[in-house]
Amino acid sequence: MTLDEYTSDKVPKSDLSSADLDRLRSLKSVGVVERQDHYVLTARTVTGVLELSRIRLVLRPKLPIAGNRLINWLSYANGQSSTTDEELRDWPLGEDGYAGLVPAALLHECRLLLRRGLRRDYVRRQRVDTTLRGRLNVEAQATRCFGAVDRLHVRTFEYEDGGWENLVCGAALAAAAGRVTSPLLKRQLDLTAQDFPTSLRLPDVLPLLARAQYSALNAHYRPAHAWARMVLGGGGPNDLLNPYGFGAQGLLLKLDGLWESVVRRMAAEAAAAVGGRWARDASHHIRTHGRHGSSTPPFLPDALLSFAPPGASSAPCLAVDAKYKNYAKRNVSREDRHQLLTYIAGYTDPANPLALVVHPDPRGPSSHQLEFRGPRGLVGRILVLGLDTRSDPRAAAEPLRKAIAGFAASVATS
Repeated sequence: MTLDEYTSDKVPKSDLSSADLDRLRSLKSVGVVERQDHYVLTARTVTGVLELSRIRLVLRPKLPIAGNRLINWLSYANGQSSTTDEELRDWPLGEDGYAGLVPAALLHECRLLLRRGLRRDYVRRQRVDTTLRGRLNVEAQATRCFGAVDRLHVRTFEYEDGGWENLVCGAALAAAAGRVTSPLLKRQLDLTAQDFPTSLRLPDVLPLLARAQYSALNAHYRPAHAWARMVLGGGGPNDLLNPYGFGAQGLLLKLDGLWESVVRRMAAEAAAAVGGRWARDASHHIRTHGRHGSSTPPFLPDALLSFAPPGASSAPCLAVDAKYKNYAKRNVSREDRHQLLTYIAGYTDPANPLALVVHPDPRGPSSHQLEFRGPRGLVGRILVLGLDTRSDPRAAAEPLRKAIAGFAASVATS
């Protein structure tokens, strides 16, 4: 069964078990309404694949990112470095949908580790030998050998590739190979897993990752471990960059959350390149006073950029808001226009009342500008930018970089 985002369809009651209903309601990824002889399922903002007891539920994004690009965008949002390797990154969406991309990404990163050479370190071992190498295990010698002098229980350190970094990769590769449906991907995972030590038990991997510490010697393992954590997770869209789908025979991604994370990083990098910064302190927040109750939640855009000239006590800010909407084909909604005008009134300089809306555009880069005028003249301008989701995130960010650089230049000359 296939559902597009924000669409509904009917499912016979016989197709959903009570366990399926509990699972859907706990994940909150699909709305479930009971009717007389069927259920009405409504897709929300989560997309991906979910295996239920009798049906396979595919939640399709309204603005899909191509299969061979999704991992690039996930890596960018997660702050991971991305190495271009088109042969290994040619990942079309197969029967597993987006769920098949995470083991492919794990395979890619583990192959890169093999090319570089697996890290070797001194690993504690307990062994039985005829010669004393290392330290004698007195307790084992006394309780297991019963006086035999040709069998020595020793504790030693061996210089080998059995460190925790490689054990995690081996366990994740083995687990992924048992869960994918593509015969080719399964064979590649199995073959690569043979080059890694796999003595670690699966229940021990996630606690080991939770205690992981990285240094200059093993920092290059971070990307592989990030995908290993996704493969070995528990189930459900707990976090957009830790989709945890494989234990639940599926993978779910919150693409609107992914888009917000991507735009935040793009805006921060573009601002830093022209001397700006992310305005995070509370003095930059717009707050509502006089509400019933004590809470005064602020009006905050997804990214608020400050361009303070040297020695200035205050500076105009640029609000950048990420919208996971198809604004290349339809007009910016009334609610979003009001929201952006509030940001303009509270954050920008009256001489340059500008705010940015950034949306995905699978057809290519696009831009247009909305201008608001009233009896007193110019109220504000909203620049609507569509970023090309077919390309690499850094290349797609070029229109946003130009817009931010232009705003910074206008601040510098004002």
